[in-house]
Amino acid sequence: MTADAAHIVSSRDDTYLNHTKGLLSWVVTLDHKRIGLMYLLSTALALCLGGVFALLVRTELWGPEENLMSHDVYNQMFTLHGAVMVFLFIIPSIPAAIGNFILPIMLGVKDVAFPRLNLASFYIYVVGAIFLVTSMYLSAIDTGWTFYTPYSSSAQVGSQSAVMSSAMGVFILGFSSIFTGINFIATINTMRPKGMGWFNMPLFLWAVYATSIIQVLATPVLAITLLLLTVERAFGLGIFDPALGGDPVLFQHFFWFYSHPAVYIMVLPAMGVISEVIGTFSRKRIFGYKFIAMSSLAIAFIGFLVWGHHMFTSGQSKLASMVFSGLTYLVAVPSAIKVFNWLTTLYKGSIRLNAPMLYALSFIWLFAIGGLTGMFLGTLAVDVHLHDTYFVVAHFHYVMVGGTVMALFAGLYYWWPKFFGRMYNETIAKVACLLVFIGFNVTFFPQFVMGSQGMPRRYYTYLEQYQPFHQISTVGAYILGFGILMAFAGLILAALKGPKAPDNPWGANTLEWHTSSPPPFDNYASQPEATDPYDYHALVFDEKIGGWVKVEDAPATGGEA
Repeated sequence: MTADAAHIVSSRDDTYLNHTKGLLSWVVTLDHKRIGLMYLLSTALALCLGGVFALLVRTELWGPEENLMSHDVYNQMFTLHGAVMVFLFIIPSIPAAIGNFILPIMLGVKDVAFPRLNLASFYIYVVGAIFLVTSMYLSAIDTGWTFYTPYSSSAQVGSQSAVMSSAMGVFILGFSSIFTGINFIATINTMRPKGMGWFNMPLFLWAVYATSIIQVLATPVLAITLLLLTVERAFGLGIFDPALGGDPVLFQHFFWFYSHPAVYIMVLPAMGVISEVIGTFSRKRIFGYKFIAMSSLAIAFIGFLVWGHHMFTSGQSKLASMVFSGLTYLVAVPSAIKVFNWLTTLYKGSIRLNAPMLYALSFIWLFAIGGLTGMFLGTLAVDVHLHDTYFVVAHFHYVMVGGTVMALFAGLYYWWPKFFGRMYNETIAKVACLLVFIGFNVTFFPQFVMGSQGMPRRYYTYLEQYQPFHQISTVGAYILGFGILMAFAGLILAALKGPKAPDNPWGANTLEWHTSSPPPFDNYASQPEATDPYDYHALVFDEKIGGWVKVEDAPATGGEA
């Protein structure tokens, strides 16, 4: 047995899944892997719920007149869709689900720095989610997911909606995000194994680290903003409501100071996943490792400085708009560095088109479209015409959904053998990826055309000239929804009945692939020594087990390098 293999503490028969049994053992668990799976289940349910609201909205927009619901219900549906997708799915999905499961194993440690804080963050998320959804649904809130004043601060809206309770739901969710960020920062700072310096960490850890910094610094701003909104509603103070002497533009400044960095809370972990997948399935060392690592921190830093590009039409000074426009172009540079380095890594690589790689390539395509269309919105003269049109809706979804959802499925298929020790069906996975990719583009690409022709977003009715675009978009939404359901079905089927997975089915060299699949309860008996996470030369394919092993562990006949 090699020194590396000696760190594995148990066999496949004693894993984190069956180390303790019963529902209570999951409810009170401090095991980061079980907490990660509970986060995964919760965020997957949020995705399905938000998707249902989206399909209802798209179905209503099949024609310019009322088809399925009244205009009031329509406003409530797109508010629910936005709030559920942003606060309950996109923000927590990759950091809290995949990050919780993989980060400690990738560091070669037994758990995160603060296991009880980790469990508390999950239950805070659950409480906040219940609070938010029930408040918004039962009281029919219709302000949009941004809670923009004066919609959310006026007495007329307040008498018929639950703005205060919904805002408190988001307020509660913020604590979950902060606790997770603190835990990850402490874990990466203090628990890296021997041999893992800052520039020897897997790029997924860099991405999660940068994300955690944003979570800890930006989330309190949103919490304070929503608390001020609640105080204004409760006591009639003039903070944001112009009828009381407040300033509604002030709310926009506060909200976007959080929400633009929050864009990178959603995208940075996705970029970390893509870096791991691209390297592994190209069988090449990541090109420009330090540039990708530093670009994560650059995105986190510059992301705090560009909130004003959401407010070009708000009446802010011309000088401020020029500065924010320039910074918007600047923040595109580190993102472009990542895309360039991924494409360069692919060049002359030994590329394998397994499902994780297909999702990663789809991510690059969709994120590139989202990023490039963002340059139009960062241009002052163009943004005035495109602001609050379907062009913005399409851009936002290409970056957020096309980016995060594609990367989420790339990560799930990549680490699923590690999660459950079972392989998925490649055919189902590839067909689902194709449906998601086609459905997404059919849904949102026509919205660029609609927006450029002046179709406002959030409108309940529209001119007949836009009807063909809306109908194409609605058909695409159903294709997309079916593809996502198929992807989840394939993963669930694999977890229940899939063939047993080797410990390292992909030939990756980060530490989580040095332990058994699924991992033991304690991950490792002692902390292993880290090696170069992107050195694939020491691995060979063992046909007997159907997986990759260290050269010294390979059969005497050798294997595929």
